[in-house]
Parts: sequence; C-alpha cells; structure tokens
Amino acid sequence: MGICCSSHNKVPTTILDPSSGLSQSVTTNNTTSSSLSSSLGGSNVSRNSQFWSASSGDDLGPGGQILPHPNLKIYTFAELKSATKNFRNDTVLGEGGFGKVHKGWIEEKSISKHGTGSVIAVKKLNSESMQGIEEWQAEVNFLGRLSHPNLVKLLGYCYEGKELLLVYEFMQKGSLENHLFGRGSTVQPLPWDLRLKILIGAARGLAFLHSADIKIIYRDFKASNILLDASYNAKLSDFGLAKMASSSQSHVTTRVMGTYGYAAPEYVTTGHLYVKSDVYGFGVVLVEMITGMRALDQSRPAAQQNLVQWVKPYLANRRKLKNIMDSRLEGRYPSKAAANVAQLALTCLAQEQKGRPSMQEVVAILEKADSISEKPKVPRIHNSYRNDRQQPLHHRSPLHVKQDVSRGRQGSPRGL
Repeated sequence: MGICCSSHNKVPTTILDPSSGLSQSVTTNNTTSSSLSSSLGGSNVSRNSQFWSASSGDDLGPGGQILPHPNLKIYTFAELKSATKNFRNDTVLGEGGFGKVHKGWIEEKSISKHGTGSVIAVKKLNSESMQGIEEWQAEVNFLGRLSHPNLVKLLGYCYEGKELLLVYEFMQKGSLENHLFGRGSTVQPLPWDLRLKILIGAARGLAFLHSADIKIIYRDFKASNILLDASYNAKLSDFGLAKMASSSQSHVTTRVMGTYGYAAPEYVTTGHLYVKSDVYGFGVVLVEMITGMRALDQSRPAAQQNLVQWVKPYLANRRKLKNIMDSRLEGRYPSKAAANVAQLALTCLAQEQKGRPSMQEVVAILEKADSISEKPKVPRIHNSYRNDRQQPLHHRSPLHVKQDVSRGRQGSPRGL
C-alpha cells in the first residue's frame, strides 16, 4: 500500500474507504438515486444491522447515548437554498473532498410576530464527488443515532434528486486547528486552561465512541476535526471515515486512509485498525497542543519536520520539555501538569497498540492534570521554530468559522 503526500507545506487530507460496510455502496453517479432510495427507505436513514442492535437506547457515559431511532429532520432543498442565500460565496465556511460548507439561517415557525431562527452549517455534496456520496451516508449512519455533548450534532439532511446535503449545529469558535495554527489579529493564543478543557472534551468524545459493545473507530482524529462552540467546548466532527469493530477484533482494510502524520503505525503498515489506533491520533494532537506546531511541516529543519519523531525524546524529561513548549503560552502553565500531559502523549504514541492507554484512562489523566495548580513561572526558553504558524490552513472538516484563513480548493491526494 502506498503513502501519498501532498505538496510542500500542505497537510494531506482524508478520503473515505469505498469498501465501507456502513450502508449499501454507491459506485457510479447513475446508481446514486436507486442506492440511496434503498438505504433511506423506511426509517429515513440507512441501517447497519450490527450497529442498529448494539446498545440500542442505552446510556454510555455522562450524556452519551446510542438512540434506538434516528432523530433527524428532513429539509427541502428550497429551505437550504434560502437559508444560505442560494449558497452564496460569502456564506462559505470551508471546503473539502465532500464539497463546500455554508453558514445558514433557518427561520423557525412561530405564532409570534417577531421571527425566530437559528444559525446552521450546511454541507453540500459536490455532484462529481463519489467520495462525498459515501461520506454523506456514513455521516447519517453514525451521527443520526449518536448523541453526546462532545460530538457535533447532526440536525438533518436533504436528499432531492442529485442534491445531497447535511445540516449541522453551527460551531461559533471554529476548529482547534485554526486556534493553534491560524494567523491574523482575530486568532488569539489559547491559554493552558483552555487547552486542557478542549483536550478533555475531545477525549470524552472518543471515549464514548469506544464504550459500546460494537466499538466505533473514529479513524481521523486531528485538530481540524475538533470543533469549538462559543464556550470552547470541544466536539468531534466528520464521521466519514468511521468504522466499527468488536472489542476483541480489529477492522481490516486493504486501503489505508486517514491523514498522514496522525495515522497509527500498525494501521499504515498492516491495514489493521483498532480503537487504540484512535489513541495514537490523540497522542499526536496532544503533542501539537503542547508545542503549538503542526504534526508535519516541511518548512522546519529536516530533523524536525515530523513532529512526533522529533519531540519524543523531550516528552519524558521535564527539563527538556521546556525547550518544546509553545512559546505563545509565555511560560504560563503548571510545569507539573505539563509534564503529566507530555508523559500521557508519550504513552499514547507507543509503537504497539497494546501499550497505549484506553480513552477512559486518558480522560482520567487529563482531568487530574487539570486539577493541578501552580504559580506560573517566567519563561526562560522560547521555541524558535514558529514558521508553521504562518501557513494557510487547509480544512477538511465542516462547520469551521472563517477567520483570515485561506480557503483554496484542495487538489492534493486524499489518501495516505
């Protein structure tokens, strides 16, 4: 299996595995209508028999639930066209392999004279994107029945002729990627306490996915897929690559897909995908949060281009750790807590999946680190390698707030 990277300074994005067993596969544009009609028939969303019977209606952790039936609204294309002002360019939040994501406004029916409504994010399928068709189905399959405070809420969908759209709650603060690597006056550095809050929320979301009898492997955990609401609560988005596996088995694929730099080594080399493969991706994001640097950046010196390989020797040494801490923190973080998070990152990045902690254990460690309070120390060493902050972002995830970010159409390969 080959590994395909994008051009200089671009973070490779992801592609959906067309062998997904989530729903009836769609192979050509000519079969789109009949295939989707079959999978949507009866209950408005396709049903995977294994997922449908697993933990139906059971609570899985605080606020988490796999719903016995999907609770999605069916929107008309006319409604969403009006909500986005005919999908006008100035409503675009981001763009990926699926298509463009637009900000919209839905009016709510009310007997009051004063109109009410809500802000939404509308993901519109590019009619030429075969990847998008399967991603559309996967999103409906998973998010249609998953309910958790740390997962982005899918409100509904539209399926009219060749038009396929998804409607999500709008996330006011955009993506974690934007806050870590964005540029411009509108992007402010995240303080330590907010970084931990975001990490804990994202960890809880992953822990929920891993808690059912039939495990849901997210497969694409990265900073751009962690979205933030107005209070910086983290929610996982983009389930187009999600897979299922029992607690004792892995998912095996002949095509390795994900985002280069975040994919676990066992998945890249063998195609075997475990829940602990998600834990590796979480470890990569932990390192990005600590350092403020991208997982991959060809503008850095050769030895530092792969962030994980470079910083591993620093993570276990509290004194060396200061050399790689994000300079934008200005030393304002509890050193003991930072050391604990760094050690956690090291265990998450273990070469063998069995040596990594569970996401439940990750949550507990992060919550303990969050309770540590020390007097902030004046920084003495600053990180000199900050060129990666001045790069335009290349989003795949939906619902991102547009904040002085490049939205160039992505033409790079989407596989690993």
